[in-house]
Amino acid sequence: MKAVVCAKYGPPEVLQIVEVEKPFPKPNEVLIKILATTAHIGDTKIRRLEPGMGPVKDFFFKPIMRIIVGFTGPRKKILGMELSGEIEATGKDVTLFKVGDPVFASTEFRFGTYAQYCCIAEDGILAIKPANMTHEEAAPISNGGITALIHLRKANIKKGQKVLIYGASGSVGTYAIQIAKYYGAEVTAVCSTSNLELVKSLGADKVIDYTQQDFTQSGETYDVIYDAVGKIERSKRKKALLPTGIYLNVLAASGNIILKVEDLYTLKELCEAGKLRTVIDKRYPMEEIVEAHRYVDKGHKKGNVVITVGHDVKPK
Repeated sequence: MKAVVCAKYGPPEVLQIVEVEKPFPKPNEVLIKILATTAHIGDTKIRRLEPGMGPVKDFFFKPIMRIIVGFTGPRKKILGMELSGEIEATGKDVTLFKVGDPVFASTEFRFGTYAQYCCIAEDGILAIKPANMTHEEAAPISNGGITALIHLRKANIKKGQKVLIYGASGSVGTYAIQIAKYYGAEVTAVCSTSNLELVKSLGADKVIDYTQQDFTQSGETYDVIYDAVGKIERSKRKKALLPTGIYLNVLAASGNIILKVEDLYTLKELCEAGKLRTVIDKRYPMEEIVEAHRYVDKGHKKGNVVITVGHDVKPK
């Protein structure tokens, strides 16, 4: 099968498409024919060996990252942590899925979705794909969507509470707007000028253009501030947060969350009820993975960048 490998750390050009052995499912695993994956920010940071916690902390964390992830390059050569596709084969002990089932899944930091096939345990973060979504729309939900859900659930949002989402036009942010609205919140979305209409279309009640206005200068205070990009300065968040308010940082919290398959099915239900949709900025075939990573590295994507995985039919 074809797969994208990252043999060493560096710019997008280190990614190469090669032929690797097609995996075979263990007794408790399913073999998934991948049809869509994503250029996730987590993949790009692993490729760059970038902890994403500021230059001072990077000095300390990069050596630790090398120990955990790999010294000269990722130990998991095939990156990618989100997928949607079809089950092609099942292990002998699998009972929850059958061949032909359309599924979406997260492999988390086991990666492996930059390939035509991968194996996942049937009790992993794996669920039947939302019936009203394409594979391209479903793939990003399994990580970006589930991250927003788990973080916002910690805030125990009540109807009518004020929630500010900073970085509202990114992958996590676009899902967060919709989930906060589902919980009944009054949502203020902070993003750049070009994305104001997008976040309004997702349900944001108020919008703030950070290129024109500092959100702390509006005089508003919030029950919940969700920093979906991990960039709010401590002094600013304290100024805009109610004394009883809750601050959530996607970077600080991500290392402590545990993805659960129940959450994936919750998101599936929201999608099928028309309460949650995926924003796709750009689509690239797997053959253009370098261009996809190059685009994500610019830091201005809207929602998600999807990678379509082709399966050429060989002549008989």
